[in-house]
Amino acid sequence: MKYVFFGYVLLLLQSCGHSGSYKFSIAEKDGISQASPVSLQLDTLGLGDIDALSNLVLMNNGEQIPFQIDNDQKMLWFVHQPNNNGSYELVKEEAKASDFERIKAHKSNGNLQLSKASIPLLTYRYGMTYPPQGVDSIFRKSGYIHPLLSPLGDTLSRIQPPDHYHHYGIWGPWTHTQIEGERVDFWNLVERQGTVLFKDFNDTFSGSVYAGFSAHQEHIHLKAEADNRIALNENLEVKVWDLGQSDRYMVDYTSQFNSPLENGILFEAYRYGGGLGMRFTERWHKDNCTVLTSEGNDRLSADGTNARWCMVTGESANGQGTNGVLFLSYPENKSHPEPMRIWPIDGNGGRGDMFFEFCPIRHEEWKIEPNKDYRLKYRMVVFEGKLTADEAESYWKSFAGMPKIVKE
Repeated sequence: MKYVFFGYVLLLLQSCGHSGSYKFSIAEKDGISQASPVSLQLDTLGLGDIDALSNLVLMNNGEQIPFQIDNDQKMLWFVHQPNNNGSYELVKEEAKASDFERIKAHKSNGNLQLSKASIPLLTYRYGMTYPPQGVDSIFRKSGYIHPLLSPLGDTLSRIQPPDHYHHYGIWGPWTHTQIEGERVDFWNLVERQGTVLFKDFNDTFSGSVYAGFSAHQEHIHLKAEADNRIALNENLEVKVWDLGQSDRYMVDYTSQFNSPLENGILFEAYRYGGGLGMRFTERWHKDNCTVLTSEGNDRLSADGTNARWCMVTGESANGQGTNGVLFLSYPENKSHPEPMRIWPIDGNGGRGDMFFEFCPIRHEEWKIEPNKDYRLKYRMVVFEGKLTADEAESYWKSFAGMPKIVKE
């Protein structure tokens, strides 16, 4: 059964000319009970000019709700909380200064850090990272997320573990590919066939609701002639959302890519490659880390199965609780519900270290045609404590179906 969220934003658009008020409401369905980003298309508000929004605040039941205009100035975004009533109103009022730029993007020394207030949440490494002294420099890397931090500051990701120096936090190179009939591996750097590196930023942004970046990454065929070395051009967009909770935040991770090669590139079916992969902290192993998928599979049974969502939970750094990451796959992704690679519980010499990946090509190949755009879209909910299966399903439903705007 395929779940679809048929939420509706019912735009009332009662522009009371004398008051400058714009009202709308949200009708939720299908059990959406978690905080969820919601967007309004600005041209439906009838404001006439984007500057008109500078004198408006968003209100719900007498409380001011933070909102943010995207960089294209086409959409207004806010986070709908389950304890909010469904009725919202844009009214003329001076916004409080504290409501601005609560989520920030900051660049320094090759790192772009996304923070909530003064609390760091994740870092995108755009500078080059070199392997430890004495390890082959072929393992150098840029263009990955590390550290990913829990809301209370535990490091959940890991880079350059001695068992796999090519593992870099959260990243998604393709593994077994074919270019003009030749095998090219962008994942296993030791093969010296390919790599994925940061090129430049398309955009960075901060605001009262979300912060993030769009980065251009190049998938480089190291053995090709200079004119054909770029096998894929990728734009990676990452957004961190403030859910208004101290124990949870949300990350959207969207990869858009195309191939400039004359005959494109073939992603072979393989158990690793592309999608969204994460090597978890060395603290987690078979005895203190669990897995649960949307289909009810656990650490012992999940590998190779398909799922809408997968939740990885492990012991917190102080040993007094748990935290983790809920991974969500978008319905339009290749092979959704997506196959997964989850390391066996007896791996790494019996330690059972944790690795997770949504792997869209695990069971079938994917031909990338030349100069055609493709997209993979994921969401992560990073949490303290525990999430229930019902909560995970609700998060997935709100991700799978953005509330629609309907004029009355």
